[in-house]
Amino acid sequence: MSDREEAGRRVMRDLGIDPDAVIASVAELDERFGHTIAEYAFGDVVGRPGLDLRTRQLVTVALLAAQGGCEAQLDTHIPATLRAGATREEIVALLIHLTPYVGIPRSLNALYQAKRLFAHADAPTSNQESRS
Repeated sequence: MSDREEAGRRVMRDLGIDPDAVIASVAELDERFGHTIAEYAFGDVVGRPGLDLRTRQLVTVALLAAQGGCEAQLDTHIPATLRAGATREEIVALLIHLTPYVGIPRSLNALYQAKRLFAHADAPTSNQESRS
């Protein structure tokens, strides 16, 4: 494993993203692409100096929402943004702030995605339910 990939894996773990799961998710299609995600996206770009991880994640969520059609990536990056120290309120404000720039449909789609993820995080687990 390269130093770049190891650095990327560290960043991914810091964000609560399982690097092995990401790599495995695309391995059947291309055995190298998941490693490229770890090395380049997380090792070279997300892990570089200049912005703290919280700010980088807020930017990432904004860009994914602006692109549209990135629900699977928002499923990963909204929880990662919370783990990096942003609040739900900041994520909602960010997604609303995008509206004049990207349009109501894209903002709404991202807000609905955030709402679903927040509800999922708030849902009791089977362990919590059995204790009640």
